[in-house]
Amino acid sequence: MLYEGSCHCGNVAFEVEGEFTEALDCNCSLCRRRGGLLAFVPREKLVLTTAEDNLSTYTFNRHVIRHHFCANCGIAPFGEGVAPDGSAMASINLRCIPAVDLGALKVTAYDGAAR
Repeated sequence: MLYEGSCHCGNVAFEVEGEFTEALDCNCSLCRRRGGLLAFVPREKLVLTTAEDNLSTYTFNRHVIRHHFCANCGIAPFGEGVAPDGSAMASINLRCIPAVDLGALKVTAYDGAAR
């Protein structure tokens, strides 16, 4: 299924293809503070529909995940990194996709701080 998502103000918008029935509730120092519910897709399944210049990016710790956010409203709709098999991946904040029923998701807690 193709979904549309964005930050709060719409300055960063995207389309993503996937079947979102599960989410990861990460407890790393960043995710804990921002409260995202994450799902992972191959990077080619995510298409930015606004200008790439609208993205602000933050990295921390090992600097391997590019956490993208909107400099205008502060919302972080997705990130980019590399999967364990070496393929490009995107982590989607499912809270930024209005059509996803968050109450129907199977949410799994993950303690990223323990890594």
